[in-house]
Amino acid sequence: MKVGFIGLGNMGSGMARNLIKAGHTLMVYNRTRDRAEALHAAGAKVAETPAEAASHADVLITMLADDRAVEAVIAGAEGVLQALPQGAVHIGMSTISVTLSRRLAGAHQEKKQYYLAAPVFGRPDAAAAAKLFIIAAGPRQQIERCQSLFDAMGQKTFIVGDEGSMANVVKLAGNFLLTTVIEGLAEAFALARKSKVDPNQVLEILTASLFPVPVYKTYGAMIAAEKFEPAGFKLRLGAKDNRLVLAAAEEVAVPMQMASLVRDHFLAAIAQGMSDADWAAMARIVYQSAGL
Repeated sequence: MKVGFIGLGNMGSGMARNLIKAGHTLMVYNRTRDRAEALHAAGAKVAETPAEAASHADVLITMLADDRAVEAVIAGAEGVLQALPQGAVHIGMSTISVTLSRRLAGAHQEKKQYYLAAPVFGRPDAAAAAKLFIIAAGPRQQIERCQSLFDAMGQKTFIVGDEGSMANVVKLAGNFLLTTVIEGLAEAFALARKSKVDPNQVLEILTASLFPVPVYKTYGAMIAAEKFEPAGFKLRLGAKDNRLVLAAAEEVAVPMQMASLVRDHFLAAIAQGMSDADWAAMARIVYQSAGL
């Protein structure tokens, strides 16, 4: 399949490489060109503009940081929306707002193109290993059309519904729950430390009994060791996702008290210069509040 791929950051680079390995023909674009050139050595063509990446694609994939980045490549006289052929599919794999996802679906429909939302769960190591969990929503026939791409990038695809924005709701809900895990681990370890109990021992006990799952092991190890660099997922992006989930909740009148608490911890961490640390660095704010 001819695939245009825009956004070759920590997640996108691994995803694009796996598509090449699976035999798909890629034309890639990244704002920082050297990341695109790295994919050229693996067999991808390098586009000069987002429109060029889209112009001959059966499927265009975007994996970008936020709403602003997605809108920048989609809109405008030379944007993707104008260049993507009729009948082609845009798969939005970025973590974006529910509102933007709805707008994209409408804009592509007007151009006789298709839009799927397919955000992912997984950190960069999972992207590189093709072990992502993909949450897909949109026209079922187009999801089936793109299944070989999902299979090349992930270990499982979950189909949520026929409106793309439904996948974005699931993604935001999942990221919200991850922040509650980080918050909960940080508070539990603060209690342990002030009670002269080794947080690493607490982690070992909890992950061998009550919580034998990867998310507790991954984030628990980071928080117990206070090792937040290099970032697998930057704190400023976590703060962005927190804003998006609160906006989605407000739209449908759902109070989310924990998300509001986490928002304040994100803001405190950003104010203290932690924007580019892993989002688990939010634990430092919890530790500071406990006098640690």
